[in-house]
Amino acid sequence: MTALENVGGYLFEMFGLSGKTAVITGGGGVLAVHIAEGLLKAGANVSLWGRHEQSISENAARLDSSVAVHGHVDWLVADATSESSIDEAMRSTLKAYGGLDILVNAVGGNKGKAALVDTDITLFEEVLRLNLVAGFLVPTKVICKNWIATGTQGTVINLASMGSFVPLSGVWAYDAAKAGVLNLTMAAAKEFAGYGIRVNAVAPGFFLGKQNRALLIDEGTGELTARCRDVISRTPCGRFGTPEELAGVILFLASQKASGFVTGTCIPVDGGFLVDCV
Repeated sequence: MTALENVGGYLFEMFGLSGKTAVITGGGGVLAVHIAEGLLKAGANVSLWGRHEQSISENAARLDSSVAVHGHVDWLVADATSESSIDEAMRSTLKAYGGLDILVNAVGGNKGKAALVDTDITLFEEVLRLNLVAGFLVPTKVICKNWIATGTQGTVINLASMGSFVPLSGVWAYDAAKAGVLNLTMAAAKEFAGYGIRVNAVAPGFFLGKQNRALLIDEGTGELTARCRDVISRTPCGRFGTPEELAGVILFLASQKASGFVTGTCIPVDGGFLVDCV
């Protein structure tokens, strides 16, 4: 065996997910498809769950046709605000793969930006429900209950945000929800540790996705918006993140071999945004 083969074997032993099954909620999103790609290349089976059939089926088809993978990918329509819907999706995934080992909570997004005194309370509650109830609470509750009952030592990976640590201006509900995701990540990690279930989070900095493109890129000119230029000026690395940089951290947290002693933490993938100073 060559030295290169030895390195490859070690890396796959450390980060390989062969025989594991991962669920990604919010599976129709831009970041979700890249996270799925990383998990598939590491050997996991991946099921994309989401409310919108077109986007999740398109993501699954893209992965199935273009990625050199070791695992299998499928998709299911599931509403992450509904316990019964998530329970049904979980049972379908368990039947298809014989197990479920990794939950990536990738539901989220924002709607609008306003001063606090102009905040629409109905919209606030909608965004809060999207990011905290659907983006953490319901899938984690349903799947961890099954893991406890079956003795499965699974891992939950939540998508937090820069807004989990410092408020982003004008997005009150998003900030509140993402701060809640960070808080409940820690609380759930403590509660589930005795069952061998790990709960962690990743906090993406600024990546271009469906939810934030209109805020960052002028649709008419294709140029960076003033807000986007401000973001880049406060990111020491001076650029947006790439999906592969996020997927790498997800792989680390998904691997019991690599991160089995890591729980209750949140890893920023932000190009230094949180340490920017003058």
